Amino acid sequence: MTLRPFLLERFFAQYEFQPTLHLASSDCEALTMPELLGLASAEDLAVWNSMKFGYTETAGHPELRQLIAEGYEGINSAQVITAVPEEAIYLTMRALLKPGDTIVSTAPGYQSLYEIAVEIGCEVQKWLPQESPEGWHFNPSDLKLDGVKALVVNFPHNPTGAQPTEAEWAQVCDLARQSGCWLISDEMYRGLEPDANALKPAASAYAKGVSIAGLSKAYGLAGLRSGWVAAQDNELLAAIQSYKDYTTICASAPTERLSIIAMKSGELLRKRCRNIIATNLPVWDDFLARHTHVLSARPAKAGPICFPRWLAGDTSTFCERLVDEGGVMLLPSKVYEAGEDHFRVGLGRLNFTEALNRFEKYIRMNVS
Repeated sequence: MTLRPFLLERFFAQYEFQPTLHLASSDCEALTMPELLGLASAEDLAVWNSMKFGYTETAGHPELRQLIAEGYEGINSAQVITAVPEEAIYLTMRALLKPGDTIVSTAPGYQSLYEIAVEIGCEVQKWLPQESPEGWHFNPSDLKLDGVKALVVNFPHNPTGAQPTEAEWAQVCDLARQSGCWLISDEMYRGLEPDANALKPAASAYAKGVSIAGLSKAYGLAGLRSGWVAAQDNELLAAIQSYKDYTTICASAPTERLSIIAMKSGELLRKRCRNIIATNLPVWDDFLARHTHVLSARPAKAGPICFPRWLAGDTSTFCERLVDEGGVMLLPSKVYEAGEDHFRVGLGRLNFTEALNRFEKYIRMNVS
């Protein structure tokens, strides 16, 4: 297997753990262990305190799978497999695709959503958004799915913040249904829509829909490495499970117990993350209004990130200088293979204002 370097992850590996302020992170502010355990019932705390570090069930803890399934209409716990979030993408692609298949993928996007297909030997076609004053927009009318094995989407979208309307999402599902292709939906940011009204998950909306989600983004629990795949198709799920026997086999016992506690307070945790984003958005809007000479931004419709246009040079060079000289990390559009004109801004951290102030200071001192 020869996969190209994962550009986004290599950039993060180089800069994320330097003593910098992170203005590009797509996850929301992480909970502490006391905060999470503070949500647990007495019964769950007792189980946590008596937990043994043994192997766990390969498909996931039955209680956790049941809690996950409750978030999907028409899905039962047997149609959920837990996995590390990135692993869930890998397992789904390996189980579903073969050399010579064609997929269509939203782009720019998280590299594994199309790169694994490339490595398998698939043709990848990109569904590109339009950039307008009203925000980034993926037009379903642009989709051509004849002969396509799978349509791969990610909404709310990383990195643009694009989100279809309910009618547009229904059109996407109908187009997949008419062509007979699979609909693989990365729903990691689901639950971070400003009005809390998420789109119907793919696994519920379509018989060949696959929902990939987890606790990293909308729950503030990235470090748990807890995610899952949900689907109606039992044959596909069996193939995913077979591949998982060659990857992690099973989850860690602490991750499962903490994930159960989190899922029981899921709406509370998602609301916490939405509130952080809602607090930071007007701060970001004010910042943009002060710097129209270097920034042109389209409003994010949903999720914790946006993708403004930088008007003062290529963003790769600027972002490297900013982190080295200014102590602030932004994510250049080059890591999305999307040119040199944009960068990703994360809106989900509690120190957002501090990071933005440092960014502003650097602009005033170094950018004419």
